Amino acid sequence: MKRLYALVTCLLLGACAQETTVSETPQCDVSLLVLGVAQDAGKPQIGNPDDPSWDDPSLRRLASSIALIDRRGEKPKRWLFDATPDIKFQLHRLNKAAPTDKPAHVNGVFLTHAHIGHYAGLMMFGHEAAGAQNIQVFAMPRMSDFIAQNGPWSQLLTYHNIFGAIMQDGEAESLADGISVTPFLVPHRQEFSEVVGFLIEGPEKSAIYLPDIDSWEKWDAEGTRIEDKIAEVDYAFLDATFYSGDELPGRDMSKVPHPTVSHSMERFAQLPPETKAKVHFIHMNHTNPLHNPNAPERDMVHRKGFNIAQEGRRYCL
Repeated sequence: MKRLYALVTCLLLGACAQETTVSETPQCDVSLLVLGVAQDAGKPQIGNPDDPSWDDPSLRRLASSIALIDRRGEKPKRWLFDATPDIKFQLHRLNKAAPTDKPAHVNGVFLTHAHIGHYAGLMMFGHEAAGAQNIQVFAMPRMSDFIAQNGPWSQLLTYHNIFGAIMQDGEAESLADGISVTPFLVPHRQEFSEVVGFLIEGPEKSAIYLPDIDSWEKWDAEGTRIEDKIAEVDYAFLDATFYSGDELPGRDMSKVPHPTVSHSMERFAQLPPETKAKVHFIHMNHTNPLHNPNAPERDMVHRKGFNIAQEGRRYCL
């Protein structure tokens, strides 16, 4: 009944997401596929033995990542956004959605930053695992230097498992006819690298992928409003690490700054319904109630006209 109520409310508001499962979606020439929706450490997270997802596989979630698929041509081309610790499971999902004769190969990997959930999966391309050859890794200058100057990542370059492509803020990388990816800098903890989101443009539609940011207000101060970014695209995958500010009892949450989902919904409350429907919350910490399919917070998100990213969903570009 809760799901039915959310759907009816969504239809009345005219704010339903244009998203379905892979099996339900007509084949798109170019599409995005959601491969993971959790914060860096996934769900369940290490050191949390009471999480029911240890015993219920249906509640498990992989670290946040999306794939870009171009089916035009004889063989599909595939690009990953972030290389997570769950990359082997995510490549398996990608291979089912877009099979290739080289199941451990992708045409490129775009890295947002140097926090573990976003680059640690690169190790699986190494000779101890996939033994990949010449996978292109797109990264910003500091991120590229971090990989090149630190093991075990540097060994991937030495063995030609990967090779680097240095990106610049605001400069588009053309991947194929009508497909490009443009990085944009965002304020977030930068211990080892810059932090970026990506504008992903397809032949017909576009998306932003922004799994980590300190706050929308800090970005305002730098001259960029998230509302403008949302308005310019068809889909916006946005940081939803925490639903509220009380999820980590005993820890100073100012040390792990993120815009809470509650705050984001309050800030976006006056947006038109069709703009709200572009928002897909992603990168949810294991404590985030949005992981629970029966949580009232999920219904709240949908009643307010927003969406929650789901693994296996595909979006036509």
